[in-house]
Amino acid sequence: MIKLAAMFVFFFMIAVILFYTFLLVVSLVQLRRMYELDEWEPYEEMLDVSYTKPVSILVPAYNEEAGIFATVRSLLSIEYPEYEIVVINDGSTDDTLERLKNDFDLIPIKRVIREQLKTKRVRAVYRSRKFSHLFVIDKENGGKADALNAGINFSTYPYVCSIDGDSVIERRAFLKVMKPIVDSDEDVIASGGSVRIANGCDIEKGEVVRIGLSRQPLVIMQVIEYLRAFLMGRIGLSRHNLLLIVSGAFGVFSKQWVIRAGGYAHTVGEDMELVVRLHRLIKETNTNKKIVYVPDPVCWTEAPESMTDLRKQRRRWHRGLLESLWLHRRMWFNPRYGSIGLVSMPYFLLIEFLGPVVELLGYILIIVSLILGDVYIEFAILLFLVSVLYGSIFSMAAVLLEEWTVRKFSGVSDVVRLFFYSLTETLWYRPLTVLWRCEGIIDALLKRKGWGEMKRKGVSK
Repeated sequence: MIKLAAMFVFFFMIAVILFYTFLLVVSLVQLRRMYELDEWEPYEEMLDVSYTKPVSILVPAYNEEAGIFATVRSLLSIEYPEYEIVVINDGSTDDTLERLKNDFDLIPIKRVIREQLKTKRVRAVYRSRKFSHLFVIDKENGGKADALNAGINFSTYPYVCSIDGDSVIERRAFLKVMKPIVDSDEDVIASGGSVRIANGCDIEKGEVVRIGLSRQPLVIMQVIEYLRAFLMGRIGLSRHNLLLIVSGAFGVFSKQWVIRAGGYAHTVGEDMELVVRLHRLIKETNTNKKIVYVPDPVCWTEAPESMTDLRKQRRRWHRGLLESLWLHRRMWFNPRYGSIGLVSMPYFLLIEFLGPVVELLGYILIIVSLILGDVYIEFAILLFLVSVLYGSIFSMAAVLLEEWTVRKFSGVSDVVRLFFYSLTETLWYRPLTVLWRCEGIIDALLKRKGWGEMKRKGVSK
């Protein structure tokens, strides 16, 4: 029995390693090609208002008192010819709204809102006297999806971008993330940018003035995780229009298509759920639209610094993944949905969702084999070596990929620390996240609903 279970885990992990290796090779080729182009990419012409497309930037904010000023300040200073900022105060119980009123000199205005998506009641609308393109909606609490839908109803431009209330955007990020949409003549209906961790960076008045690495091991491991997820996973999947996640922290969508799809749904993974629904709509209407990922535009966001907060976040993410997969289960292995039904959905179901269960079984088998000894010791060694390859080696590759192409970290010591910590991932961090993701599955099966709020410190001085 132990032998059969060990062989199942072994072959499962080998299959996953082969798939990740394929993604790594695709990402490597794509990144190198893009960064060679980036040397002369003419972003200046996009500063011409007649060339690009206007965007409504939506910032859902629930108890974001600590970080909302930096987020709005960074958005006010971006380089983009025509945009509006709509902050949606989703019934915050802290001083988020008061902070916005005082910092940006808000005054109440009268404006008719076209209700294309159902939302909780909007209590008031404000406009800044200092910045005429900054609006704040104050509404009853309804959750992040409800806040974003209220922002879509209020927005006036054809493209909407969702930004988390604890995030800071680089100045040229919008020029770069909008370029595939502009160049494709509306064939690209959604475009996502990369998200990096702000803890350890120096951010002043909404602008990143120095990119650095946190001293906390838990945060460093999340930096490595983000590099692996964005530089490997999303570039590889985006290359073949297989992307199912555009991060809720930074993604641009065609408003017309979002409304056709029914807006954001009330799930804990509303960003992934919307992207899956858009793919489904594309296939069911036989249109040739695309959803892409652009690696260079960077949104800096605050990461959990405590085990408690990180555990809540990972449990919630995995619960959200199950909700999206289950809501769209008719797409699993369904040829009608093309490569999305035959590759993307099976990948997220078997590797991203069920992978932690198999991995946890592998850790249990390693421990049992070591206890039993003798004939089982070879299983323990075999599974351990495969789990090292599965965990640490791909993380190390992601760090090298970052240094080879993006080079956000200027200090050599930061890259060396990232490389060292990636070696240790299998020994402590990965088993913890595997356990938390399995807890997320239990939460989903028991129909637990809690959001699991994270304590914010704010990333800007």
